[in-house]
Amino acid sequence: MTQAEFLRQIRENDGLKHAVLRKIEVDEGEKRCLFEVITDTPYTAQDEQAAAKAAESAAPSLFRGEVKIVKLVADPQLIRHKILEYLSHSHRAAAACIRGEDITVTLGDPVRFTFGVDGAERGFFEKNEQLLTGVKGMLERNFCNVFEGSLEDKEKAGIAEEETEEEEQFDYRPARTFSVEGFETIDEANVPKKATYIADCDFTSDALTICGAVTYIQERTTKPKTDASGAVVKEGKPYLRFTLNDGTGAMSFSYFPRKRTEEKIREIKEGDWIAVTGENEIYGERLSFTGRYINRGHAPEGFVPEKRQGKAVPLHYSKVAPEELIDYSQMNLFDQSVMPEDLVKNTFVVFDLETTGLVNSPTGGKMDAITEIGAVKIIGGEIKEKFTTLVNPERKLDEEIVKLTGITDEMVKDAPKIGEVIPDFVKFCDGCLLVGHNVQFDYKFVRYYAEKEEYAFEFKTYDTMSLAQSMLFLSNYKLNTLADHYGISFNHHRAWDDALTTAKIFIELIKAKKCLPKS
Repeated sequence: MTQAEFLRQIRENDGLKHAVLRKIEVDEGEKRCLFEVITDTPYTAQDEQAAAKAAESAAPSLFRGEVKIVKLVADPQLIRHKILEYLSHSHRAAAACIRGEDITVTLGDPVRFTFGVDGAERGFFEKNEQLLTGVKGMLERNFCNVFEGSLEDKEKAGIAEEETEEEEQFDYRPARTFSVEGFETIDEANVPKKATYIADCDFTSDALTICGAVTYIQERTTKPKTDASGAVVKEGKPYLRFTLNDGTGAMSFSYFPRKRTEEKIREIKEGDWIAVTGENEIYGERLSFTGRYINRGHAPEGFVPEKRQGKAVPLHYSKVAPEELIDYSQMNLFDQSVMPEDLVKNTFVVFDLETTGLVNSPTGGKMDAITEIGAVKIIGGEIKEKFTTLVNPERKLDEEIVKLTGITDEMVKDAPKIGEVIPDFVKFCDGCLLVGHNVQFDYKFVRYYAEKEEYAFEFKTYDTMSLAQSMLFLSNYKLNTLADHYGISFNHHRAWDDALTTAKIFIELIKAKKCLPKS
């Protein structure tokens, strides 16, 4: 029985008269063929029995046919949600252009969906002719309706741009790929031309190819089937578990061998490079990759991963926003008549951190956490803004750190976590030069946590310690010694006070030097 005959047969039942076949799942180990059917009308047990009988007839010889019926009624909100979900997974460039309010849905026969686009976006959609066709096909697999899609100018579609706060950009960064070389067929003769960097495999796909060196192989067996008494009625099915590493990251996956290629698959050993095509799907709220075809192949000779583009700087502050700063105690610092041009024409962020310890690189052991960020912004030679927040380090503070900084577990328990703070600090630093006392120590902390959130944190830095060492003759060049030298009083070992003091010292040093130090 063909799929068309299967549908014709089940549509003879009133509860399934509009039914569509969403997908067919074949389990060779269980000898089971599952037909998933969508209906938009209430169905009875009799309808379900008829569908089960049709599934049994449609299943291949020696396979058990089963049916799963899902009732799903199309409504505009649900259709919009499905479209946005599809675009975010399959057409991320389009998802960057289309928001929920840009989609108009008109129920009828057919159901019409319209994307409101402006001039530049229209050109993109018209070049990608398959996009609307893909959305239409996706909707018709998920709803019992015929769909038609089109484009309209936003103004004509009644989607005029409101003068509201600009929305954050969709995080569209294309996944990086490299060419697969040295291809040798095992499972599938079609050569995958490109493999996706494992580090970038953060999206769903039913045809994802990765390529890397095998670092782990283990044979496992699925759980055996048992009856109500716990007795085994069917033994588990053997499968292989691989881990690959392509130099950007590692990925583990399961693979069920085929009889015709099992011998060659079992010849693969740790250290061999293979190319794997399969499905990257969400199971239990996380992505899971399942290998479908394994072949031999490797990255180009001398492959060096290209750096991934960082996230765009946020348009808005979310957790921590800067505040205006007026400091009357040091007004003599800001005498414009003696301000060097370098100090006036550039904008500087002077920052300081308090942390749980001294490990600022994962190569040095367990990475320490940030407990406080303090920063000020020098604009036109004046300290104009401040950025300050405690940070929840998600660990108990050492007694010595508490004594040194005065920051306690109680103070940070309700503070935002570093992943929530970093986007705001990246925004605060955007377009600026960075300054700190022994700046690289704190800079490495911020860069590590910024990169964990996928922001590129790369700034020109200036170090007041190094600058002072080149200009002054003092017993030492600690921050409090320099503060004493310039008559600045402050509460040492709190990030905000240290940052403000460092900014004042920086201004004095550059005034004396009359220019920024050459790099």
